[in-house]
Amino acid sequence: MRTALSMLLGVAIVFALTLSVTAEEKEKKEVTVTGSITCAKCDLKVEGQSKCATVVKGKIKDTDKEDSIFYFDTDSDKENHKTICKEAKKGKVTGTVTEKDGKKTIKVSKVKFDE
Repeated sequence: MRTALSMLLGVAIVFALTLSVTAEEKEKKEVTVTGSITCAKCDLKVEGQSKCATVVKGKIKDTDKEDSIFYFDTDSDKENHKTICKEAKKGKVTGTVTEKDGKKTIKVSKVKFDE
């Protein structure tokens, strides 16, 4: 009886944690950052940046008053870096932004370069 009760309690806890994470993800909505898509190391020369990293330096419309640097998430960085490493391009990046230790990261869903 105790084993069954322990298992039921364990399943309930896992279910509650799953709902919590799902609700958190739903709260994060996509935003569009407009600005310069470039390399943090080669173009911006960010202090302490020893490897190339794709970033967008810009603003979230109606939210930001000044430019910020948003680092592309790891998967998006690989896809887009060749295009901008040596030369920045103006454009828009859409995705979900997270911030940890003062560093903003955008999980990219769409990149559109200005023509």
